[in-house]
Amino acid sequence: MTLFSALRFPIVQRFPSSGFRGPPVSSLFSSFLQRGRKHAITSFDKGSRHLSSTVKVSEYEHDGLHDDAKATEKNSALHLALLNLADEFDTESSLSLQRFFGMRRVPVISSGSLKLDLALGIGGLPKGRFIEIYGREASGKTTLALHIIKEAQKLGGLCAYFDVENALDPSLAESMGVDTQNLVISRPNSAENLLSAVDTLTKSGSLAVIVVDSVAALVPQSEIDSSIDSVVQDVQSRLMSQALRKIHYSLCNSQTLIVLVNQVRSGSKSGQGFEHAEEVTCGGNALKFYAAVRLRIRRTGLLKTGNKVTGLGIDVQVVKNKLAPAMKKAELRINFGRGLCCESEVLDLACEHGIILQEGNTYLIEGEAFKSEHEAVRYLAENVEIFDNIVGILSRQLFERERL
Repeated sequence: MTLFSALRFPIVQRFPSSGFRGPPVSSLFSSFLQRGRKHAITSFDKGSRHLSSTVKVSEYEHDGLHDDAKATEKNSALHLALLNLADEFDTESSLSLQRFFGMRRVPVISSGSLKLDLALGIGGLPKGRFIEIYGREASGKTTLALHIIKEAQKLGGLCAYFDVENALDPSLAESMGVDTQNLVISRPNSAENLLSAVDTLTKSGSLAVIVVDSVAALVPQSEIDSSIDSVVQDVQSRLMSQALRKIHYSLCNSQTLIVLVNQVRSGSKSGQGFEHAEEVTCGGNALKFYAAVRLRIRRTGLLKTGNKVTGLGIDVQVVKNKLAPAMKKAELRINFGRGLCCESEVLDLACEHGIILQEGNTYLIEGEAFKSEHEAVRYLAENVEIFDNIVGILSRQLFERERL
């Protein structure tokens, strides 16, 4: 095998006179050659291999006009190399320029919230990726995961929910709009069985969304078999690291979105002479690296109607995002028994973008006037067709503009 240097042709050919402004080319190269030829090209032979290396020529080197014959030769060499790789390896690991440029826009599934989709930067959660949702207790993690399942089912996708914490209420999921009749619900008896099931379902490519709720509740078989007072080293972290490597390999050839709900623990971290508390997620550090998007949920307050508490406000922060700028936030509201209050955020965004007219406290929707926000939100909740129409207009305006 022979590797050729980038400066295989005479140097003068790389500097067309029409594309260079400065001292005469002949004087430049005469001064360059006077410095010595030892910096130009060095080569050596060893057996049947001939290697050549080139030192960077000078600060005067630049990209001139492309030689069509040379470009054609490189293009032919590239396609020949791709054919050789296709013969040596399987189709999944083969290289393809069309495959690369054809996936510039990642297919997504909506999170169920337009504000969160806007904060994510791509209009939703990317398919074929790991997503981690973490936060403190009762902050809305499961609610957000169920809304992701709801949006995937709207698109005709099948979903699976691994209820590790044994806390899922099917009636509550149905009140949020989840079709539990077409939802695979499982409560595996060990972490190994669950992760193996996730890998098998991911390989099948038949599911749109897989939710694991939660990582912190996964119990390895060795802990189940041992006594409570026995000292067990960090088996869960090692198991998660090994399983994520394997599932990630299956995920590269699938369009399944894997949502991993996680809990946080308070840990101390020392720095600059003092200690401060920080949130630590369960399951080790592997999930932080494999997750394409990490969402941190925090409670901001309670929602009240009169003296009655009807919901809570949450703040969702995009801590990590491999597909768009991170560290964006979305302020959401959750109504108890109904999930995310999508009508209120659609009303806010529609007024902001001129789809719904607002004058003071009066809202004009489809020719009807409403004297308060509460009346406008209730009207959108009762008229699903009008609500879906406004959501469609907003989605086209917001996310098509983001992709330009």
